[in-house]
Amino acid sequence: MTRPSEYQAPSNIIGVFDSGVGGLSVLKSLRLWMPQAHFIYFADSGHAPYGERLDDYVLDRSRRITQHLLQAGGCQGIVIACNTATAVAVQQLRTEWPKVPLIGVEPGVKPAVAASINKRIGVMATTATLRHPRFQALVLAHASAAQVIAQPCPGLALAIEQGDLQSVEVKRLLDQYCAQLRDKDADTVVLGCTHYAFVHDQIAEQLGYGVRIIDTAEAVAKQATRLLNAPTSKGSTAETQVAPSIELLTTGHEEQLQHIAQTWLGLTQTARKISV
Repeated sequence: MTRPSEYQAPSNIIGVFDSGVGGLSVLKSLRLWMPQAHFIYFADSGHAPYGERLDDYVLDRSRRITQHLLQAGGCQGIVIACNTATAVAVQQLRTEWPKVPLIGVEPGVKPAVAASINKRIGVMATTATLRHPRFQALVLAHASAAQVIAQPCPGLALAIEQGDLQSVEVKRLLDQYCAQLRDKDADTVVLGCTHYAFVHDQIAEQLGYGVRIIDTAEAVAKQATRLLNAPTSKGSTAETQVAPSIELLTTGHEEQLQHIAQTWLGLTQTARKISV
């Protein structure tokens, strides 16, 4: 078996993983920036949600998936399209695979501070993301002049994971969490979980006029393009002329991933269930 430190990137194949379907929001931006890349999307739905798991569990799952994407998938680099997995695992994974570009996602605290007028920033995220020292360091580094309102959203990622964005449960949870941010007068709100991008419009409606919402998917895609030295045709007509090359993998129900990928992103690929 290949030792992590001996890994060499073989080709323009990019792995993307999340605890479930939320990372599809990042994949959408990645496809726009790197239309010529081959993507392997790994939804760990059989072990979701990460945001309500212990750190050791999240690290173990992240390590197993990274190993699979590098060895079986032949990936050149990996985008960890999950805020919780990034917070818990990215530093350790970079230590174990120092030659592999590993791009994580973090709540957009810095752009939120720049955008805010009253300097009251809301961050909607999982409990695990908000309690991790990595998030606290992010706040200390970029939000010393602002008040950061950390809003844990237990159950929301799991409700979105079911695929029905108009469900009673999704609406109930959004009502609850957005009301708390309205009460605290946040004028800028960060989406600190990739699942939440798919209910962006509902969140905007709940928060009300004038509240700016920060999502970092495009910034992550730009960073991945730079680190992977990938050819990009972002902003040109070429991006619409290249057929998407995507594999969909899941540890959950393949029909569910297929349905959500088609409904949310218009993908027609067949998902494959694997055990990792």
